[in-house]
Amino acid sequence: MTKPTSFFHLHLVSDSTGETLITVARAATAQYTQVSAVEHVYPAVRTAKQLDHVLAEIEQEPGVVLYTLLDETLIERLETTCRDLGLPCLSILGPVLRLFESHLGHESTPKVGAQHVLNAEYFKRIDALNYTMMHDDGQLADDLERADVVLVGVSRTSKTPTSIYLANRGVKTANIPLVPGVPPPPALETLQKPLVVGLFASPERIVAIRQNRLLGLKAHNEDDQYIDREAVTEEIVYSRRLCARRGWPLIDVTRRSIEETAAAVLALLAERRRQPEGH
Repeated sequence: MTKPTSFFHLHLVSDSTGETLITVARAATAQYTQVSAVEHVYPAVRTAKQLDHVLAEIEQEPGVVLYTLLDETLIERLETTCRDLGLPCLSILGPVLRLFESHLGHESTPKVGAQHVLNAEYFKRIDALNYTMMHDDGQLADDLERADVVLVGVSRTSKTPTSIYLANRGVKTANIPLVPGVPPPPALETLQKPLVVGLFASPERIVAIRQNRLLGLKAHNEDDQYIDREAVTEEIVYSRRLCARRGWPLIDVTRRSIEETAAAVLALLAERRRQPEGH
């Protein structure tokens, strides 16, 4: 018999957007399958009055408290209140900053939201996202040479979400659907700069995803080749053969999350960039 899921309150207090806290907290709670967190997110906490509201919420719904605050006065108040309430309270950045300080030999310069400054890296990500959205699902195929990565694969191999994830990492990504009997864009065969990566999954996985999509669209048809297992298998074989013939690396996305697929693509891209030109 499956043990029922229990819940706990998780308070995430940040003086910026809270993205760092949310990412770390969810990565940790994902390791506890029988426990679910009720998240209370408090972004842009920078004044005593704003912290008063947070402390009142924590007292009303006691639980684990994680924070990314830089103002020492706010930190002291938060930690003192949690200590008085007997609640665990931890700075997510604190241990990392202390490690850096020990290694580098000097203290950090506190700067709220430093990772969100409008620098060249930020604009690179925006540029990559714009390019990726304009080159989704085979659009503007004559402009693929400007891409860093081109993803190819049959329908429902997570090309679009993987492309968007990569774009958020500053990687200009286009994606091209592969359909048996329909030749890929001529430009795809002559690309020099972009890394072309093939995505594929098991026929069972593809069929299941496509069936769910059709049900969602209320367009389910048992005779549709789109969800016929043999037809889907032929599609996958065709795509894998094309990639093998062109020497494009392949990634099996059957059991991979979008993040894992993107990480594999980034590893291939880094490896390629390390190679001498002409190889």
